[in-house]
Amino acid sequence: MESDRHCDSYDDLDRQLVHALQIDGRAPFSTIGNVLGVSDKTVARRYARLRARRAVRVAGATDPQALGKVVWFLRIRCEPNASLPVAEALARRSDTSWISLTSGGTEIVCIVQADDEQESEALLLTKLPRTPRIEGITAHCVLHNFFGGPASLITKHGPLSADQVARLSPKPVRHRVGQVHLDADDQRLLALLAADGRTGYDELAAATGWSPSTVRRRMAELRECGVLYFDLEHDWAIFGLTARSLLWLSVPPAHLHATGGELAGHPEVAFVAATTGPTNLCASVISPDRLALYEYLTGRIAALPVITQVETAPVIRTVKRGVARRPVP
Repeated sequence: MESDRHCDSYDDLDRQLVHALQIDGRAPFSTIGNVLGVSDKTVARRYARLRARRAVRVAGATDPQALGKVVWFLRIRCEPNASLPVAEALARRSDTSWISLTSGGTEIVCIVQADDEQESEALLLTKLPRTPRIEGITAHCVLHNFFGGPASLITKHGPLSADQVARLSPKPVRHRVGQVHLDADDQRLLALLAADGRTGYDELAAATGWSPSTVRRRMAELRECGVLYFDLEHDWAIFGLTARSLLWLSVPPAHLHATGGELAGHPEVAFVAATTGPTNLCASVISPDRLALYEYLTGRIAALPVITQVETAPVIRTVKRGVARRPVP
């Protein structure tokens, strides 16, 4: 969600509710209200208000690695004044997410999911380079995620106590091993959940033609296989964080895993992954302001002597966020 509102427009209950939804995006309002000490009607009204302001949205998301997909970070350099229309065109693709404008608006950074290596080749060698007004592309294949996806920065900034977190946490999901293949019915279910992760079982059943019990069972199976999780898109200004930047870092391979793990623990880091390309680590950093970003770079980052290169790219506009939207079949 856009962080263009002042944090004073949100209160403690807003922050508690957002934290609760990050823990369990489908938690009943009665459960959340009981943990927060307010009525379920109060929770429902507050959630509806935040939704109406486009400050919060629960979305069913899929883990691309569980589906055998190849994930790319693309840095796309455009002609002057061409980045926004190119970014908007990319946003209409179902395989893109987190499309941002950086470098004074002349570069687009986006995440693209390809079904396999062949589709990656077609995307990188034929489709994008032929798009008018694109001057160059740098591709970084994601090799390993250290933080992000189901893990959220809210877990580092949320106001709930350890007891409240425990009371809201759903039962652990038992994990199944093996790649999952989705059929048309699964795709329709996931599309509905991507549009609204809190859609009720009866509504999902009516839309899919399944029974509510079948919907419950299949959702549980998809979660056990690591395919489905519930993401929370929200306005970071709720927590007083308004400045997002991308860091492209280089470290010697012998220190890559340890450095990625250390970055994952930083309270400023919302996402970090090991990648291929000119640099081998990419991190998304969210700060209260540019001064806080400077302090982070000269503090925590500077304290990691194995980092040999850091490129900082402040995000000046986010065109598409979160999980890739799926059209409902």
